[in-house]
Amino acid sequence: MILRLAAAFVLSLVALTSLAQAHEIRPAYLQIDERAPQRYELLWKVPTKSGMVPDIRPAFGPGFTLKQQPGDTIVDGFAIFRYSLTGDTALPGTTLTIDNLERKTIDTLVNIALLDGTDHSLLLRPREISAQIPEAPSAWQVVKTYTKLGVEHILLGIDHLLFVLALLLLVRNTWMLVKVITAFTVAHSITLALAALGWAQIPQAPVEAVIALSIMFVAAETIRPRRHENDLVSKAPWVIAFAFGLLHGLGFGGALKEIGLPQSDVPLALLTFNLGVEAGQLLFVFAVLGLKAVIDRALTVKLPWARTVAGYGIGSLAAVWFVQRVGLML
Repeated sequence: MILRLAAAFVLSLVALTSLAQAHEIRPAYLQIDERAPQRYELLWKVPTKSGMVPDIRPAFGPGFTLKQQPGDTIVDGFAIFRYSLTGDTALPGTTLTIDNLERKTIDTLVNIALLDGTDHSLLLRPREISAQIPEAPSAWQVVKTYTKLGVEHILLGIDHLLFVLALLLLVRNTWMLVKVITAFTVAHSITLALAALGWAQIPQAPVEAVIALSIMFVAAETIRPRRHENDLVSKAPWVIAFAFGLLHGLGFGGALKEIGLPQSDVPLALLTFNLGVEAGQLLFVFAVLGLKAVIDRALTVKLPWARTVAGYGIGSLAAVWFVQRVGLML
């Protein structure tokens, strides 16, 4: 049973939370717009941490001159800078580097819009701080970039994973688990699109606080005695998963809106980011179920207290997050 691995999993939550905080989930964002031949305007957004701005910046090859413009500011946890870039040649075919990125734990998403309507999307990482700007547009590049971002966002989003784990603890049979995961997926796909496209304008901070409350609710249900099997949670947990999935989708969509979408490939980027989220979610579910199968074979003694330990552990962490997130709004 999943109960047998729950206690061990809860003991590792603090370590997992530290890992997610160590790797900044929000990537830096670089938008490059060509305004005239070989003349560009740059928007550079860097996530701040405890009020500190990471010392990273874009750099271009020989023949290019990068000049910072006045008016840098900090908005919603991002330091925003603007630059002008001029060059002896066009950007396609040249190399872009993010200086000092190898010393940080931040990814960098780059969107480039050229005068001829061509758009490029790149993803740079601490282990891959440079990339060649393509000479021809590539939808495949958008697919790779935003799928990776989706997978990374869900696997480093410990709160979303805890919600999924609580659902796994709550559901007792395979068919109902399929319905629950499907309902959660459909729901957050809807609101992810609405939020990312700006059609659902809801402040991100309250959404994150209520997401913590949703985790607390499901965690409480995992330890509540089931005296009445006809209540909604027992009879149709997929309804609960769908309702809270709408809420979690707002969190995903808000994050994607902060990350940024390529101007000419919004539908493709939105689709592949969502597919990345789904792939990461399913990877987590299969990992939990696989670990459950291994532990079922290894242990012959039932652990009736494991569900209670897991429920209280997940609920306690969610309560801490709720207090922290409400505090940020005050």
